Amino acid sequence: MTESHRAEIIGGASPLPRVYAITDVGLSGLSHAEQVKLIAAGGASLIQLREKSASPLEFYEASLLAVANARELGVKLIINDRVDIAMAVKADGVHLGQDDLPPDRARMLLGDSCLIGYSTHSFEQAIAADTMPIDYIAFGPIFETATKQNPDPVVGLNALRLLTQRVAKPVVAIGGINRSNIRSVIEAGAMSAAIIADLLKAEDISEQFRLLNALASARD
Repeated sequence: MTESHRAEIIGGASPLPRVYAITDVGLSGLSHAEQVKLIAAGGASLIQLREKSASPLEFYEASLLAVANARELGVKLIINDRVDIAMAVKADGVHLGQDDLPPDRARMLLGDSCLIGYSTHSFEQAIAADTMPIDYIAFGPIFETATKQNPDPVVGLNALRLLTQRVAKPVVAIGGINRSNIRSVIEAGAMSAAIIADLLKAEDISEQFRLLNALASARD
C-alpha cells in the first residue's frame, strides 16, 4: 500500500490531521458514540477510541455504536489496543502500544487497507518503529500528562524535533498537549498533535476542537 493510498483512506492531503482526537469516557462523561458526534461536529476527520476500564464486550458494543456514527458523519475511526475489536467492528485501523500485539502480526491480520499507529516513549523505540509496517509513530509524553496512571518519562520538544528529522514516517506528538503548547509540537516537526484532556474537559467539545485545530494549523 502506498503512502498516497493511505492518505486517501484518511482523507485530505496530509497523512494525518493536525489534531488527532482521542476519546475518554471517564474524562468527558460521555459515551464514545456521543464523543464522536461532538468531535466530528468540530471538523475532525480521524478519531481514536481509547478505553482502559470497560470489559472487552462493553468496548466492542461501544465501538459498534461509535463506528455507526462515524460512518454517517464521514469520520475515520481508530481502535486503541484491540486488534480483535477493530476487526470485529470494521474500524479504519488500530493504535498499538508497546505491550500490544506486534505491528507485523497486526498487519497480517488487518491487511494493507487498515491504518496502524504505534506508541513509543523513547528515542530508541521511535527509531526502531520507523522500520515497522505501521503508518505513523506516536511519540511522547512530550509534556507532563495526567491522563495516564503511570506515565512514561517526559521526552520533551528537543527529542521530538530530532526524531522528526530522523524518521520517514509521520510522527504524532502526544502527552500534555493543550492550547498553550500545541503549536510548539507542530513547529518541532510533528505531523499531528494528539489531544485528550484539553479537548474532552471543555464545556463545548466541538468548539474546542475548532480552536485547537486553528492553533495547530496556523501559518501552515
